[in-house]
Amino acid sequence: MARLRAAGAVVVGRTNMTEFAFSGVGINPHYGTPGNPADPARIPGGSSSGAGVSVAAGHVPLALGTDTGGSIRIPAALCGLVGFKPTQRRVSLRGALPLSWSLDSIGPLARTVECCAIADAVLAGEAEWVPPPVGLAGLRFAVPQTVVLDGLEDAVAAAFDAACRRLSEAGARIVEIPMAELAEIGPANAKGGLPAAEAAHWHRDLLAEKGDLYDPRVRVRIERGRTMSAVDYIEVAQRRADLIARTDRTTADYDALLMPTVPLLAPRIDAFAEDAEFARLNLLLLRNCALFNFLDRCAISLPMQRAGDLPSGLMLVGAAGADRRLLSIAAAMEPVVGA
Repeated sequence: MARLRAAGAVVVGRTNMTEFAFSGVGINPHYGTPGNPADPARIPGGSSSGAGVSVAAGHVPLALGTDTGGSIRIPAALCGLVGFKPTQRRVSLRGALPLSWSLDSIGPLARTVECCAIADAVLAGEAEWVPPPVGLAGLRFAVPQTVVLDGLEDAVAAAFDAACRRLSEAGARIVEIPMAELAEIGPANAKGGLPAAEAAHWHRDLLAEKGDLYDPRVRVRIERGRTMSAVDYIEVAQRRADLIARTDRTTADYDALLMPTVPLLAPRIDAFAEDAEFARLNLLLLRNCALFNFLDRCAISLPMQRAGDLPSGLMLVGAAGADRRLLSIAAAMEPVVGA
């Protein structure tokens, strides 16, 4: 925040969000849930729900979010914005309340890739930077066939197919690849993964003192981490390192990966009344994004819906450390895939 202020940004307020950033929904039982500007009866996505709403509603041109499993990209996709998750080590986490220090990242939500790129440079302590022109012709994009396309809502599937078709017409080469490694990430995190363990560590004293004040749906997810042993935690970290190395080799020949940011349109807020349905929908919202936090990639969500349709997002995933390259490609794609 200090870097943004030093660059001339005017901070106008703080936004509502999921408590402790621990869900992809955006529901907050303490202060209320901000409605999606496209349809106030629907969720905005989380955890950075207020950030997405404030930009989509035109209150501010830029907002910040944290992204541990999709908390920037999910509200960007559901609110019709651009949301950029940098490589985890790119932006300092100093001053941010941690959810999972192994996965947390800080990035911008805005209306354009250029705005996100300018903000990202400031956040990373770099000189102001605007993505240079990149031609789409000849670029190679891989579409993984494992996990990320499962169970897409019809509207999301149609928007994704149309976006890929427009990219192909612009000269990009789109290749379907198995990327079977993605199927191993869920089982690796079956006991709660790094977020549950690391959140349980940070919250242990606060939960003991004020646990009754927590959002119960957040508390239960944090407390899963208490059941993990040191052996479990080390096992997740080792499996993560192995999967990062293997997926880096699998995707080395491609400029980026393509997939829907989330597999469904924004559900109605009242669809989350029951705990079981909240848990099911939350996992769906987080599914595609969280894979690439685990794999330590940079990623960006671009609007891909047709004019007049509810928002949906196209996620572009780059290699770790290739943030500027990804932003340049996203800037070239932006007018092609959007409404």
